[in-house]
Amino acid sequence: MTFDLTPEQDQLRDAVRALGRRYGHSYFVEKARAGEHTTELWAEAGRLGYLGVNIPTEYGGGGGGITELAIVCEELAAAGCPLLLLVVSPAIAATVLSRHGTEEQRKRHLPGLADGSQKIVFAITEPEAGSNFHRLGTVARRDGDGWLLNGRKCYISGVDEAGHVLVVARTEDSSTGKLKPALFLVPTDAPGLTRSKLDMEIVSPENQFLLYLDDVRVPADALLGESLDAGLPALFAGLNPERITVAAMGAGTGRYAIERASEYTATRKVWGGRSIGSHQGVSHPLAHAAVQVELARLMIQKAATLYDAGRDLEAGVSGNMAKYAAGEAAALAVDTAVQVLGGAGMTTEYGVATLLGAVRAGRIAPVSREMILNFVAQHVLGQDKSY
Repeated sequence: MTFDLTPEQDQLRDAVRALGRRYGHSYFVEKARAGEHTTELWAEAGRLGYLGVNIPTEYGGGGGGITELAIVCEELAAAGCPLLLLVVSPAIAATVLSRHGTEEQRKRHLPGLADGSQKIVFAITEPEAGSNFHRLGTVARRDGDGWLLNGRKCYISGVDEAGHVLVVARTEDSSTGKLKPALFLVPTDAPGLTRSKLDMEIVSPENQFLLYLDDVRVPADALLGESLDAGLPALFAGLNPERITVAAMGAGTGRYAIERASEYTATRKVWGGRSIGSHQGVSHPLAHAAVQVELARLMIQKAATLYDAGRDLEAGVSGNMAKYAAGEAAALAVDTAVQVLGGAGMTTEYGVATLLGAVRAGRIAPVSREMILNFVAQHVLGQDKSY
């Protein structure tokens, strides 16, 4: 057992950290407040190869795994730039395409995902069903040599920045008559696909949308994979990378908040010429948050290692635990940073309160802390399913 990164992973961490700090949290907030996107940062990360670290080399990627992509997510977040689309496009879409797409689909989409010139977002959540794919209302029906899609999706990230959306729908299995999940690569400008922006109480340059699919016609090759049988394994292929990279982003955000707060409390002097950080009422909460973040990082490393080793079932358990731990740790770290900074903690200038909405959302999405506890109770503790 080792906790050391490889020399290449160490170099990746250092390089991504340097890139993130050149942009910084002020850049991230300015873009969000202006209603703009982090286009420059994304493009540079793509040119440098950081967006495609987990994509096979034959499609222009770095040939690494989710371990490397988690490093990218964490270090950009630790620099104050938690990019949600890293989770959606490289982690989910690229993984699903790499594992279950046809060769033509891989050649068409993966090079652009690797260099950042293309983004593919992911649409599973629905207003009624949430993320329960057993109850999805979006249905795909055969129409000649293509498909017709109808339904609604909600909380879909970054549709306004993407060329395609990977839509999870249900299709009828001709052999059984039952509905089964299938994934479709739908152009975001497809006739019948419309969107409505959701107003969110989160400071983020990445927007959330409601999607409406009204007789959206796509060709046969929009179906991901060689057949409908690819649908279920393709759907699950994206879940572990999603959990792990969301957790990495949360851990990075926690590190950023603790670093900002520690710099302030080590130099701020109010009583008797001593720094406020010398008082245990200030330092202990920060130290406690730092411990929680570091524990989350260890679970992220374990989950990513298991996933990259092909041990999907074990990675599922560790990935869910990592997401839970990082979500709690990030929320604690940002809240603690705001508290120890006092009034300064609520200002935009000090750059911690701007993350309150995002870390709170991290305890809800992409899967709530309660559903993770249900998962652990059932699959680790052997309890009966409660829902």
